[in-house]
Amino acid sequence: MSIRILLADDHEIVRFGLCSLIEEQPDMEVVGEVENGRKAISCAHKLKPDIIIMDIAMPDMNGIEATRRIHKEYPDIGIIILSMYSKKKFIIDALKAGVSGYILKTKVYDDLILAIKAASAGEVYLSSKIAAIVAHEIVGGLPIYEKSAYTVLTPREREVLQLISEGKSTKQSALHLKISIKTIESTRRQIMYKLDIHNIADLTKYAISEGITSLDF
Repeated sequence: MSIRILLADDHEIVRFGLCSLIEEQPDMEVVGEVENGRKAISCAHKLKPDIIIMDIAMPDMNGIEATRRIHKEYPDIGIIILSMYSKKKFIIDALKAGVSGYILKTKVYDDLILAIKAASAGEVYLSSKIAAIVAHEIVGGLPIYEKSAYTVLTPREREVLQLISEGKSTKQSALHLKISIKTIESTRRQIMYKLDIHNIADLTKYAISEGITSLDF
């Protein structure tokens, strides 16, 4: 029986390359492709894949936020982060979100199939560079559970923060999330209060530093 895989990456060329690599494996198949985290959640509901290959930096909803929500509802789905980012903060947030693997796009051909097989067996797979960072944190006795947007802000606040930092107006954000303009405004005020940040430019910088959004959008 084939391992059923969903691809979530906002770059079509990346999805094409991943699909080509996976389809070479006799026991694996790609059952869907999406370009953002919100659609990944929707497809997880509909398709119930065995594995999701998830980018971090995606518009509308990032990969870590999507991972948290999918893992909470479907803990048996293995989620592998495939990212350009090797920052400690992103790795820790991803692991806390419940990922089954974290591999780098620079090492995808070496690590992807191994990561899929490990996740399918209920194991965790980390690229060598990622594993070294995690090991350094543990051996060094440094606090691996550090303060981040995922501990300070609620899921709704992170959603609104991402939309604001990607240039959505209050009205656009309200329409997109199907909530009132007043709710968006009050949520934005709460975000600014919690973070002690009081302008959109600094909110955007914060969102980028936390991996909530990316400079690409």
